[in-house]
Amino acid sequence: MGIPVTAPVTTPVETSPAVDAPDDAPDDLLARAREQVLEAGRGLAEQDVLAVLRLPDESLNDLLALAHEVRLRWCGPEVEVEGIISLKTGGCPEDCHFCSQSGRFDSPVRSAWLDIPSLVDAAKATAATGATEFCIVAAVRGPDERLMAQIREGVAAIREAVDIHVACSLGMLTQEQVDELAELGVHRYNHNLETARSYFPQVVTTHSWEERWETCELVRAAGMELCCGAIIGVGESLEQRAELAAQLAMLEPDEVPLNFLNPRPGTPFGDLPPVDARDALRTIAAFRLALPRTILRYAGGREITLGDLDVRGMLGGINAVIVGNYLTTLGKDPGSDLEMLADLRMPIKSLQATL
Repeated sequence: MGIPVTAPVTTPVETSPAVDAPDDAPDDLLARAREQVLEAGRGLAEQDVLAVLRLPDESLNDLLALAHEVRLRWCGPEVEVEGIISLKTGGCPEDCHFCSQSGRFDSPVRSAWLDIPSLVDAAKATAATGATEFCIVAAVRGPDERLMAQIREGVAAIREAVDIHVACSLGMLTQEQVDELAELGVHRYNHNLETARSYFPQVVTTHSWEERWETCELVRAAGMELCCGAIIGVGESLEQRAELAAQLAMLEPDEVPLNFLNPRPGTPFGDLPPVDARDALRTIAAFRLALPRTILRYAGGREITLGDLDVRGMLGGINAVIVGNYLTTLGKDPGSDLEMLADLRMPIKSLQATL
């Protein structure tokens, strides 16, 4: 799903600040979504995504059922399992207001580096769960030569020791860094848009939304799979949530991780309330209807936002999960997630099928 290497980097035109949702009755909206997305495979446009996000609670079961049908029709029954680990934790110079790894905030997270043997051990443990993807993450604006040297060594050591795809999330990249990661055999690169373009300055001030978009375009042009997602519940409006879904659809990432804010002490968003579970489920379904063919992954925050209701998300459009802990917060026990998938009779995607 890449674009030619010679293609110019482009960013979308500014989204209108006010997008009116259609006035369809809930049943009419879902019927139209069924025809467009389930039958024709075309994702919903921004105004229809907004209408889905505004559906009443009484329509939630029907919405989730439709999103699950869409997932099965256009992605199949398999679930992709991934583990992540932080190679470089804390001390980040950026001011992402939700992140306890920023060196600008008074949070308990302190800067630390992981050595290569520990990285390999973590990759082996991830593969033992049945995961096909192992993502190396670093809390940086972008990789310097020290970090790139560790990535070279780490990727080579993992590829020699264990049969698993290696992904990276290292911040904003130059063309040379993108080319090197592709040459190293990095399978997928994660760089989230985080939130809608119109709301981004309220979330991050040390870099721009456009800079993030440009890195994503470079990754796609180099032939790596692009993982680009969002964090929900950082104060954005439903209109901005729909805007983000439309912008992600324009970018066409291979994977969209959905994070839900887990408010971190010491950060500017530390006092925001967790997303309501019903709103979270509506968001999952809306993103599935906007991105019918995309891997939609449960990421950080689902534990406090959904609790045991995360099963409903698996039956409402989700087809990938991060197992184990996140970067600075605890996740569910991997065995619990694997048991959930077994109970739902959802097969884990095999490594061979992703090569």
